[in-house]
Amino acid sequence: MRIFVPCDAAAIALGADKIAAAITAEAAARGINAQIIRNGSRGMAWLEPLIEIETPEGRTGFGPLKLADVPGLFENPAAHPKALGLVEAIPFFAKQQRLTFARCGVIDPLDLADYTAHGGYAGLARAISLGAAAICAEVKESGLRGRGGAGFPTGIKWETVRTATSDQKYIVCNADEGDSGTFADRMIMEGDPFSLIEGMTIAGIATGAAKGFIYLRSEYPHAIRMMNKAIALAAQANMLGDDVMGSGHAFHLEVFVGAGAYVCGEETALLDSLEGKRGQVRAKPPIPALIGLHGKPTIINNTISLATIPIILEKGAKHYADFGMGRSRGTMPLQIAGNVKHGGLFEAAFGITLGDIINNIAGGTASGRPVRAVQAGGPLGAYFPPSLFDTPYDYEAFTKVDGLIGHGGLVVFDDSVDMAKMARFAMEFCAHESCGKCTPCRIGSTRGVEVMDKIIAGIEPEKNLALVKDLCETMKFGSLCALGGFTPYPVMSAMNHFPEDFTKPALPLAAE
Repeated sequence: MRIFVPCDAAAIALGADKIAAAITAEAAARGINAQIIRNGSRGMAWLEPLIEIETPEGRTGFGPLKLADVPGLFENPAAHPKALGLVEAIPFFAKQQRLTFARCGVIDPLDLADYTAHGGYAGLARAISLGAAAICAEVKESGLRGRGGAGFPTGIKWETVRTATSDQKYIVCNADEGDSGTFADRMIMEGDPFSLIEGMTIAGIATGAAKGFIYLRSEYPHAIRMMNKAIALAAQANMLGDDVMGSGHAFHLEVFVGAGAYVCGEETALLDSLEGKRGQVRAKPPIPALIGLHGKPTIINNTISLATIPIILEKGAKHYADFGMGRSRGTMPLQIAGNVKHGGLFEAAFGITLGDIINNIAGGTASGRPVRAVQAGGPLGAYFPPSLFDTPYDYEAFTKVDGLIGHGGLVVFDDSVDMAKMARFAMEFCAHESCGKCTPCRIGSTRGVEVMDKIIAGIEPEKNLALVKDLCETMKFGSLCALGGFTPYPVMSAMNHFPEDFTKPALPLAAE
């Protein structure tokens, strides 16, 4: 009897470790030989802890499971009150197009044989046979763009580093997942860590880099432990080291833990932090692909970008590029959070509409009240009103309506939200997280909070709204990086789409 209990941080927070211990004890008490496998999460957060039992028909799910529900798993599972049927037939899961996350929740994250049995390392084997130039061409042809938020074509970045001349090159994974409402990086590292290792190894072979770093945020202790264990296992199996898979290529990998600064998600601030300095944004040019870590050519890609590489090399560029629309090819792991009924990770090809995601897939708000706004792209992303829900989920389509895809985060709000306060929060967030290097971001965000406080208090709203707009223009075009440059997106979208929240009457003076 094989029983799968997720080891994902979200599932653990909801009691998965206790459930695993209770299942082990219950099986022993009944004399049942049960194998407990700690898998990753399937991404259906509202069902966690989601327990799966292997049957001849497939894996059946039970969730969200409590300790009191454990004995029933060994009695009449089909009649269990938490029985969900076949996990892959659950509508939220069945509608997905899983490429990057195909193994997440399916395999034991630290079982290398399980990984290879599900297609793992087939991409690396093909990459070795292709050679560096052909690997870069394959990645370019796939249309993969940076999944961290910038959306820059991955293959072009790789080609730049490949053709650069240097005695040393580096591959850096940006796993500093700091956007509110996002968790895809964490899920892949906790549920399918070898996919990231394989992707980075392919990047190393493609560009001539022999050393890689995973810059991982300190707030992810489970992911840190999982990646370190997986790296050790990969090295033991000759999938990392001086002679990867007997190819003659060397690639070494290590985890570097950041100190919790949001700005270190910006690639040049990340490099400063990786070099042991205070994380501050660097001016560009020069670009990191030419002068990056320790002054050497460096690839910096997001976790999901790198974890997608293995399937592109395994199945071919065309297979991946056949998903999506326009210049947005492949799939995106949508991370649905906030006031929503069915929150979690939903991997889908680009082109699905925002309304379909929120209303049909996520099921609307958890409160049952109407959806008023969705923030797409993290704390620096724009707010979308329902009138824009026909917008396709696509980089260019979002740009046309002054929005951002970002890292794929979607945070839902019902009609009780005060959008003026949300605009203020954007300024406050920027002021708190600014590295302080450039004036528009450092001073502009602080002044922005002060002006927003006046607007919320009803003090000269017309005059102060004009001041906020002017301030946003300065921050957008004068900031050194996206932290200050993108803060105007949530502020201006809130002001443009929800103007009624910014024109409240002045608060009455307190009685003396």
